[in-house]
Amino acid sequence: MGRAIMIQGCTSHAGKSYLTAALCRALVQEGYRVAPFKAQNMSNNAGVTPAGLEMGRAQLVQARAARVVPDVRMNPVLLKPEADTRSQVVLLGRAHPELTALGWRERKAHLWPHVQAALHSLLDEYDVVVIEGAGSPAEVNLRSSDIVNMRVALEARAAVLLACDIDRGGAFAHLLGTWHCLTPGERACLKGFILNRFRGDPRLLAPAPEWLEEQTGVPTVGVVPLLDIPLPEEDGVSLPQGPPQRTGGEGFVAIARLPRVSNLDEFAPLGPLARWVSAPAELDGARAVILPGSKSTAADLAWLRATGLAGAVTRAAQAGLPVLGVCGGLQILGHTFGDPHGVEGGGEVPGLGLLDLHTELAADKTTRLTTCTDTETGLRLRGYEIHHGQTRSGPGVQELAPGLLWRRGNVRGTYLHGLLENPAYLERFLGWADLTPPAALDSLDARLDALADRVRASLDWDFVRGLL
Repeated sequence: MGRAIMIQGCTSHAGKSYLTAALCRALVQEGYRVAPFKAQNMSNNAGVTPAGLEMGRAQLVQARAARVVPDVRMNPVLLKPEADTRSQVVLLGRAHPELTALGWRERKAHLWPHVQAALHSLLDEYDVVVIEGAGSPAEVNLRSSDIVNMRVALEARAAVLLACDIDRGGAFAHLLGTWHCLTPGERACLKGFILNRFRGDPRLLAPAPEWLEEQTGVPTVGVVPLLDIPLPEEDGVSLPQGPPQRTGGEGFVAIARLPRVSNLDEFAPLGPLARWVSAPAELDGARAVILPGSKSTAADLAWLRATGLAGAVTRAAQAGLPVLGVCGGLQILGHTFGDPHGVEGGGEVPGLGLLDLHTELAADKTTRLTTCTDTETGLRLRGYEIHHGQTRSGPGVQELAPGLLWRRGNVRGTYLHGLLENPAYLERFLGWADLTPPAALDSLDARLDALADRVRASLDWDFVRGLL
């Protein structure tokens, strides 16, 4: 059976996905055959495998880091939040209505066998499986229904490295408190602590790491600095909070901060031109507007109206600004949005009416990698689709790519996630807005190499390698 190393965190957003990607690439560079694994991911930032199956964006990036073909076994359970108390369950790449209807604790008996099978098949096929936890293993109220943290560590006989975000403060209390919440058997899995996102001189940390080891018997095996190496984000928690920063310059692209925004990482190529907005006044100075994807289109459309952004977007379109709707954003731009199968709760609502489109949610979800030609620009475009929506067009809109891309004047809508990740189309879109494209990001592979180098240098790498 393959060896397993697991990154757990004291909290959500402690950098687990980032560190897991770094370890995947670093171990590949050492000559190991590596696979990532996260038993259960809660995120609306998803992508599609070459097999046309849906999995978390973070595990797609980690598969890239491991230089392997993405496989839904690497993320067998994906929960896509639709409301504060409801999430769609995606099991092995397919939406599962029966499991979605079950309560949180009732799902464990149905999901755990699939998690076990996926985990052991990867352990059998690879030299090393780098596992990512979720949230914190200290959530003792969830221990009985755990299928993603210490239950997985024990199943895989994994060596666990526990990370905390020291930039938040309280790092040593987080680490010690988490250790105290673990059972003796779980503590035996815990081999090292990682202080993540550290700013400053690591020598100033003494004597805290030594004190922590005296309390727990667990060494601190790394101090990872706060790194400016961007990777696709796991979920909307990464969006900057509060009003958008006024950074000067000569215009920006306003992106609606929908409460159930999905696939937000596809706008990374906009770089500093992107500004997430949640009030009409925040559109002042915008040169273009984007309505992103949504996991709950009707609810997010209601939010747009309640905040006044719906009217602001309509006025922007009437003023001639380029407006782009992606997936759920496309559906919002249309005339009607219906949900006859109750995928998002049922009913029909009017859209903004900026595109002559009519959408109904189908019971089955479309998930596939897609290539098409945009007849407006002549560009060959690559991306992926994840949508329940089936959209038909009326005479008042031009179809630029069958079933994928529509236009009426300066307003465009698409089901193609990743549209702006096509550099030539990004340049055209920003040209319509009279904006200069930002400097291109280094390739994802180059960023993963740089990340692996920095994290390896920040860890006691001989210790980590010794865990194998």
